[in-house]
Amino acid sequence: MFFKTATEGTNIETSTKKLHNLIMPYACLSLYLSEERKFFVVHHLADLKECCISPLIHGTPITCKVENTERYTTRSKVHVCTLYTVCLTHGEFTWTVKRKYKHFQELHRDLYKHKMMLQFLPLGRFAIQRQQLAGLTEEMPTLHGSDRTRRASGKPKYLEEYLNNLLENTFYKNYHGMLDFLAISPLSFIRDLGPKGLEGYILKRSGGHRIQGLNCIGHHQVCFRWSRRWLVVKDSFLLYMSSRDPGVVSFVLLFDPELKVLVGRVYTDTKHGVCIENFSRKLVIKCSSYRQAQWWSHEIRSLSERCDFLQMHRFEGFAPPRLDTLTKWYVNGNGYFSDVADALEQAKEEIFITDWWLSPEVFLKRPATGTYWRLDKILRRKAEQGVKVCVLLYKEVEMALGISSGYSKRTLMNLHPNIKVMRHPDHVASVVFLWAHHEKMVAIDQSVAFVGGLDLAFGRWDDSDYRLSDLEPPKTGSNSDAVDGSAVPLTEPVSECEDEVDLSCNALLWLGKDYNNFIKRDWKQLDQPFQDNVDRTQVPRIPWRDLGAVHHGKAARDLARHFIQRWNFTKIFKNKYKGDFYPYLLPKSHCTADKLPFTIPGASKASVQVLRSVDRWSAGTCEHSILNAYIHVIENSEHYIYLENQFFISCSDQKNVLNTIGDAIVKRILRAHSEGKKYRVFVVIPLLPGFEGDISQGGGNAIQAILHFTYRTINRGEHSILSRLKEQMQDEWTQYISLCGLRTHSELGQSPVTELIYIHSKALIADDRCYIIGSANINDRSMLGIRDSELAVLVEDEERVPSVMNGEEYQAGPLALALRKECFSVLLGAKSDPNLNIDDPVCDHFFNDVWNKIAQTNAIIYEKVFRCLPLDSIRNLRELQEHVNAQNLGLTDPEKAKEELQAIQGILVHFPLHFLCEENLLPPLKCKEGMIPTEVWT
Repeated sequence: MFFKTATEGTNIETSTKKLHNLIMPYACLSLYLSEERKFFVVHHLADLKECCISPLIHGTPITCKVENTERYTTRSKVHVCTLYTVCLTHGEFTWTVKRKYKHFQELHRDLYKHKMMLQFLPLGRFAIQRQQLAGLTEEMPTLHGSDRTRRASGKPKYLEEYLNNLLENTFYKNYHGMLDFLAISPLSFIRDLGPKGLEGYILKRSGGHRIQGLNCIGHHQVCFRWSRRWLVVKDSFLLYMSSRDPGVVSFVLLFDPELKVLVGRVYTDTKHGVCIENFSRKLVIKCSSYRQAQWWSHEIRSLSERCDFLQMHRFEGFAPPRLDTLTKWYVNGNGYFSDVADALEQAKEEIFITDWWLSPEVFLKRPATGTYWRLDKILRRKAEQGVKVCVLLYKEVEMALGISSGYSKRTLMNLHPNIKVMRHPDHVASVVFLWAHHEKMVAIDQSVAFVGGLDLAFGRWDDSDYRLSDLEPPKTGSNSDAVDGSAVPLTEPVSECEDEVDLSCNALLWLGKDYNNFIKRDWKQLDQPFQDNVDRTQVPRIPWRDLGAVHHGKAARDLARHFIQRWNFTKIFKNKYKGDFYPYLLPKSHCTADKLPFTIPGASKASVQVLRSVDRWSAGTCEHSILNAYIHVIENSEHYIYLENQFFISCSDQKNVLNTIGDAIVKRILRAHSEGKKYRVFVVIPLLPGFEGDISQGGGNAIQAILHFTYRTINRGEHSILSRLKEQMQDEWTQYISLCGLRTHSELGQSPVTELIYIHSKALIADDRCYIIGSANINDRSMLGIRDSELAVLVEDEERVPSVMNGEEYQAGPLALALRKECFSVLLGAKSDPNLNIDDPVCDHFFNDVWNKIAQTNAIIYEKVFRCLPLDSIRNLRELQEHVNAQNLGLTDPEKAKEELQAIQGILVHFPLHFLCEENLLPPLKCKEGMIPTEVWT
């Protein structure tokens, strides 16, 4: 079926030349003729077929052993049949096929028929093939002797010798009839796909999808269509390929906890049927006999039983904790983007990217002195090298969001045919208007994967300096947060790019739309990426704080598998993606996950579990393991939790808000209070929501709506955290929880300016021993699973280092401890104050005299100098209007303002708990924001 080899006039030398020209410019023949078949073969099955390249491993023999026989009577009970179990070995691969004696006879007749056909072909061209077939007789060699019993007992040995003799012949073993007999396809011997598995022809029934709109409305057999397919079963998935076009994978079914393999007419409505079910499809296949159906069902169960994805794991997640995983955290985008760039350069087979927003022209290393490290240039460069680049983007409702995913898709797909971009959801077809694909992930060769809160988009790159301006060349220094100024010489002249200026002398960190203050003016005209969005001489930028992480090995395979599940789901769901241009993706086996092609510098080992929020609309399956993990970590924390998140909307009322993260915080604090133990909760959130609007005029309905639900979580209403704590402990709550935001200051045009630091992080650290980093906000949209799709990881240290907790010796985890110290150091300005001790996060001195004192002092100074909003003293719109007309020290006396600002330490400020507390911040019903369902805001 798959390869007709040299008998069709293409010898190995000619095949080699065609293959070299067809597949990819840099591919060496050694990758195909080596002792190991490389994974990227899965993307070039049609090319291999056209070039007549054998699926067998070059230079590696196949041996067989007939180990077992089964005798049974036919349904007529007249004939007694024998089924032979043939065990085969090819290099490191072993597998079993079951064949009747008539199958051996049919193979022999097929070979002899081909020999006779060669007699009519040109003598010189097929001389080698004729020579190889010279010894083939019309009939199979027979057993000698007259004793029937002796002949029967010797038949397995005879068939074994017969088949081994054939397999020693180069032509015989590569003949397509022999490959079908041995159940071999181009996917058989790819190590990264796991064991050889089970393969062969079946009849496949149409339909069975559990996705709305993909099936015939009828259930009678006249609504079904049977098609002949080549089925391949691996250790964590199965697929089938068309018998007419064997170079194309027609469907992939991933094994999941819903996997069932059922045999019989009662489950399949057909004779010799096997039903294979998972969460997204009920696949019915028809075998040639009852015994084949039993054999196939047994082998599918046997192959899948070792799969990690057949059961739900901790937190009801799809993936288990992966011990000894190389991992690394990132605070801010500078290190994250730089390592992503380096990892993309290492890609040899596949690049997977999924983002809420992606900017093709974003620079990953800065300052940019050329376009080498620009995202679109990197992806085009890798695509030209043969790497398959697959990108999944959220398809926004354009009237509501201006992230221009259509522009991003067109820009990327115009770069090279190896770059494929899908957008999802189709809002009308899927009836999904309110929810988004919010996850951010980059996977390279299914071996290294980045995840967190950072989209590869404008405005995300930043470092711990959190600059407000970008006019002068950045300061150079030797500290660890210095910008990455490395640059690679351009491979093409800059003048070839119409949308660029000469960057050879550039010192700016944020070019064009990358420099932004989205509260003053949200992103517009993204198809003109190098035109400024705001006047950088007048408007300070809003710094962006975010966290990310990178993982290797099995955890990276888990993240890649999630991407593959979403990609294949989208391909099935959207008609425009059903063609061959958008391929099905195959997950690599976890059995080869520890063989890493490269590693990210600075990574350390820990336990890593991949978590997610998904639903039928987003990925074809349901899960909310991120929420379960958050609640588990909070409930089981012993000393403290540190929450840094873009949103803080929780405390369930079973009506408007459903997630119980805030409730878990209240219960944990009350438990510590009743036990008389120290316990601290640090909450760091944005001072204002990230929407365009003038807060001095009230901020607009969107800003007010988010503020309403944030304050409802913190301290307003019966369900709020502080209201419930005050009921039990009055003012003692201040010893358990601290709520803060971030702010910084600088000079712009010789005048002091300030701006909030926008917190986009989605992180939780607990007890200096574990942390969660991902894309999930603390709100119902991210946590419930049925709304936005999200990704996160729970990292738990397996090693211990000496530390201190509440004044006592303590064994902390090295990764969690270092992450918490990095966060505290930047927030409190510890790097500029060597006397500031942040080792013990829960002792009274640190909590009261360091953390809270610095936050309070900074807030007072900023209010005195800038009167910047939001403020505790502004409790209603009337006071807000009066505030607008008041002058601030930064304008009336800049020198005095600069003197006051010298006392600022770090970037931490207390969150204003009473801002507009006398106003109803819910949008009026008559405005468009008021007409939107409440779920959009929560």
